[in-house]
Parts: sequence; structure tokens; C-alpha cells
Amino acid sequence: MSTNATYPLTPTAPLGRAGAARQAGSRAKAWARRAPLLPALVFMVIVTQLPFVATLVISFMQWNALAPQNRRFTGLTNYQTVISDPMLRSSVLTTIALTATVVVVSLVLGLGLALLLDRRFRGRGIVRTLLITPFLIVPVASALLWKHALYNASYGVINGVLSWLWSLFGSHHAPQPDWISHTPLMAVEISLVWQWTPFMMLILLAGLQSRQLDAVEAATVDGAGSWQIFRYLTLPHLRRYLELAALLGSVYVVQNFDAVFTITSGGLGTANLPYSIYQTFYQAHDYGQASAEGVVVVIGSIIVATFALRTVSSLLSQEASR
Repeated sequence: MSTNATYPLTPTAPLGRAGAARQAGSRAKAWARRAPLLPALVFMVIVTQLPFVATLVISFMQWNALAPQNRRFTGLTNYQTVISDPMLRSSVLTTIALTATVVVVSLVLGLGLALLLDRRFRGRGIVRTLLITPFLIVPVASALLWKHALYNASYGVINGVLSWLWSLFGSHHAPQPDWISHTPLMAVEISLVWQWTPFMMLILLAGLQSRQLDAVEAATVDGAGSWQIFRYLTLPHLRRYLELAALLGSVYVVQNFDAVFTITSGGLGTANLPYSIYQTFYQAHDYGQASAEGVVVVIGSIIVATFALRTVSSLLSQEASR
């Protein structure tokens, strides 16, 4: 008996055609689902990506509106200026200091408020709404509020409170410092901390409400105190949420322009990189240099946003695995 059996090949052809038809049908369905999103995708590319490509091209050029005849390609000269110019280096350092201070202080305050709101007490909903309010105020309006209503040396609330406290002890010579002139960078930082603390609080409060209470109850039964529960259970659970809040806060604060422009107008050592871009573009009319500075800010934001997206994906995977 021969082992080289011959099998007909004709039935496989119709199966192959059927598989190809099914594959084509699935592709058609996939395109049908994606088709409604195409206009939004095209609009987003036109609005965001094309201007960035244009900015990237201009960043390699010498282009000053005051001397349009000298427009030419200069390579990495503008980026070398960003690194070598003392004023730009100072603005980069100011941006780092401003962002780090605001994010760290907002995180600490937001964590404290989140722990407070995680407890049940009468009027918790009203307190939560009031604490969220600063984040809902328009940034320019928030900066104007701090500049005129709080920091003003003549009629500001802070100096008014100082006068009232001194009057309680029979003194009418309370200190009336000009907060913006004496502590300009701190004045900007405090206004931003006030604005971004609610954002941190919301993220951390969501993390607190997602933890498993069985472990907390078991630790309480075993005699663990509040500090031990916070240190060994709550804080490790909140690590991802703390990272997410810090990264998202950094993405937004590093691009802050409103507070610096409104409160100090970039003076007294408070000019961060976004404000320096404004000065270079609108005051010096140096489009090439301003574009290079803008690209540096975008690259830094993309790096931070990449870590933020990884943190979000890890949080989602953890929640899905529960």
C-alpha cells in the first residue's frame, strides 16, 4: 500500500476565498467604525500638528520681523542660544524651581485635604465644593485676585489682617510689606499653589476611595494606629496616584504664563520660559529664537506627558485586574 496518498486540492480554494471575503468584510466594518472619527482627526492634525511643524521649521531659521531681508537658514544656532544665553538659562532655572515648588507643595496640601475629605463629617459635600472652587477660576482672574485683593500693600487682605492682629495688642504700626516686590517668585508660587491644590486633592481623593477597606479594618483590629495605617497601607496604595498628580501638574505648571504675566510681568527674576518666549516673539520680534524656545518647552512637556500616560495605563491595568 502506497503511503504517498494524493488529496484533492479543490476544496481549499473556496475556503480561501471565503476567508478573504470575511477579512475584507471585517476591514470594511472597521473603517465604518473609524470613518466618523476621521473629520475630528483631520481637524486635530491641522490645528495642532501643522503649526508645530511650521514652528519646528522656523526654529532653524534666522527670522526677525524687524529685519525681514536677513531671513535665512541657520541650523542649530537658535538652540545653541537657548543653552548659552544667560537670561534664557535663568528663565529655564526659574521654570524648574517654580514647577517643582508648586507641584510639591500642592501635592502635600492636596494629600492632607484628601485625607480630611475621606472621613465622614457633617457638611462634607459643601466643604468639598468650596475646596474645588479655586481650580475652576480662570487663571488670569485668579492671578488678578491675588495681585490686587490679597497682595496689594495699601488695601490688600494680607496687610489688612496684619493691621488687625497688631491692633489687638494696642499697636498701630503693623508691618505693611509690598509682597510682590519683596518676595516676587514666592508670590507667584503661592497663587499657583492655591489654584492647583484642588486638582491634586481630587486625584488623591479618588485614590483613597479606591483602596480596599478590608486591609484597613484588619489592621485596626490588630491594633495599628492611624500613622501606621497611613504609612504602611495608605501611602503605598497612593504611590501611583501621587506620581500621576505630580506628572500632570508638572505638564501644566511648566507652561504657566498667566500668573507670571499678571502678577509680576516677568520682572524681579520671575520670568519663566513661557514668558521669555512671549518677550522674544512679541517684543523682540525674533520668530526663529522664539520658535526654538517653544520647541524646547514642547519637548519637555512631551517627556513628562509620556511618563504620565504610562502611569495612567498602569493604574487602569491595576483596576482592571481587581
